[in-house]
Amino acid sequence: MAQVAQTAAAQGRAGESASSRLVRLGFTGPETALATLAEAPLGELGRDPLFPEALGRTADPDLALAAVARLLAAADDTDTLAATLAAARPFSDRLLGVLGLSVALGDHLARHPAGWRALVEFDVEDLAPAFRRLMLAAVGADPDAADPIAAVTGIPARDALRVAYRDALLGIAARDIGTPAAIEATESYDRTAADLSDLATATLDAALAVARAELPADAPPARLAVIALGKCGARELNYVSDVDVVFVAAAPDGTDPAQEHLALRTATQLAATLMRVCSDTTSEGSIWQVDANLRPEGKNGPLVRTLASHIAYYERWAKTWEFQALLKARAAAGDADLGAQYVEAVTPMVWAASRREGFVADVQAMRRRVVAHIPAKDAERELKLGSGGLRDIEFAVQLLQLVHGPSDTTLRRRGTLESLTALSAGGYVGRADAATLVDAYRFLRTLEHRLQIHRLRRTHTLPEDEDEIELRRLGRSMGFRTDPVEQLQEQWKLHKREVRRLHEKLFYRPLLDAVARLTPGQAELGAAQLTPEAAQSRLEALGYTDPAGALRHLTALTSGVSRRAAIQRTLLPVMLSWFADAADPDGGLLAFRKTSEALGDTHWYLRLLRDEGAAAEHLARVLASGRFAPDLLLRAPEAVAILGDPAHLVPRARPVLEAEIRAAVG
Repeated sequence: MAQVAQTAAAQGRAGESASSRLVRLGFTGPETALATLAEAPLGELGRDPLFPEALGRTADPDLALAAVARLLAAADDTDTLAATLAAARPFSDRLLGVLGLSVALGDHLARHPAGWRALVEFDVEDLAPAFRRLMLAAVGADPDAADPIAAVTGIPARDALRVAYRDALLGIAARDIGTPAAIEATESYDRTAADLSDLATATLDAALAVARAELPADAPPARLAVIALGKCGARELNYVSDVDVVFVAAAPDGTDPAQEHLALRTATQLAATLMRVCSDTTSEGSIWQVDANLRPEGKNGPLVRTLASHIAYYERWAKTWEFQALLKARAAAGDADLGAQYVEAVTPMVWAASRREGFVADVQAMRRRVVAHIPAKDAERELKLGSGGLRDIEFAVQLLQLVHGPSDTTLRRRGTLESLTALSAGGYVGRADAATLVDAYRFLRTLEHRLQIHRLRRTHTLPEDEDEIELRRLGRSMGFRTDPVEQLQEQWKLHKREVRRLHEKLFYRPLLDAVARLTPGQAELGAAQLTPEAAQSRLEALGYTDPAGALRHLTALTSGVSRRAAIQRTLLPVMLSWFADAADPDGGLLAFRKTSEALGDTHWYLRLLRDEGAAAEHLARVLASGRFAPDLLLRAPEAVAILGDPAHLVPRARPVLEAEIRAAVG
């Protein structure tokens, strides 16, 4: 029925010229398109009135048509492909959607035209589990073996991996791009990023199988685990990105410890070959760079270390940014048991890192350095590094995780979006703010994907305003049809503005530094994670004269699963210390409970204390200063709002006070 309706619609527009129809469908070169449709490779497909309609649903109909013509000219089964394109709507939308956006994948299909058949039985649910089997089979390795070894080596193995990789990439892109007019462009971001990461993991395993096959026959045995960091570790990889890894090695069980250096030598050979297998350029191009520069000592350190050597380095010499990188560590390929041991060993160090002197300031300074090094001409077009870009979201989320994660295990996640969800659920980020950041992150990452897939190049910079063809293709790929360039730029600027605002609010939140300076016992105290006996002992040590009473107030403030209790669990560890530094800690805590009971249901009170660290500290000082000020505040608890505005905390001149008093008396 749908096809009949479309045919009738096409016949109803018979009065318009062929060129006008193509322009209406989105073609920018209608005369060239008409000539291509009439050429021999397209045959009957070129005369099908519904075929231009299908092309018009793509990001760049001209590009899609040219790619289809090349594919049909190269295919051995031209008639079958043309018939499938004409009759199978889901298949044609998938294939044309990719060809209308990606020159690189169009080139791949022109060289390997049989690849189109992979999309006929395309099943999105079965895609990810098949990656490892596909990549290992490409080099003749047994995917069921404990340590697969390739049957193909050298250039043939590298070429086979590249062809298989792009075939898999074609499948991912087909589902990702879909039909922008029919689905929300950002809808599939989460699973696309996960699939790209799973494909990268499978590729590492296949490259390791090739490396094993290329070892000298007399090489001593060794265990090697590949640990993914960064976006691959978090399963949020781009279409084109370096894959960040560290390598950890061990001698096989039962090996003489004195011979461990021989196993390390073999493991280093394996790691170095794996990196070359992925990054070498052959007639089929390259896959991506495997970047091991995040390893201990960076480029100056050994490529492969034992687990004990890794631990010794992180305990003694690691810098703040190295623990931030380890936040996303995941055992990706190679020896699974060794990889799991590595992740288990470094995880406690990651969550202790925020207790280091100057941790918050170090992370903030690192972000400022990144922004400062962006070329001025690119700063406003940078999706990733620029102000209001992806890094602003990622740095804010990671800093909040690392500061609050030691006392709240629900925040110990790898992915940015799942971490944002956990931060919102725990009351560390407002629900509206978290939803805004989630929307912005999906939009920016999807736009980054569309930008990279065109030529499969690593880029994060939007085209310049003068490059309208590129911007138009990008806009249409994101689902904008009415005025794709203007709509794209409007949405990009909107998200950038919101990200910039929320980054400043969250990343430089005054409360962060205070939380980071808490001792483990203090952090657990406010979060109600200690036994009653341990909690009373800690309160007594802080200077509370009635620790049992203070514990009752704490329990009343933090018990339950309400939003109010969650936010107060984030506030109280720091506020308890501020109360303890003032004249009357017990009175301050009691007054805070009364104030919170009076104002806890208002929409602004706890949000003010959480997001404006100065307000929380000022309130703590006032409440614990004695009875006079708290009594005044409790008569008009809404006056807490004054504490968040520096302009209200400046002594007022006598004439102003006289005017207020006269007005009140009058």
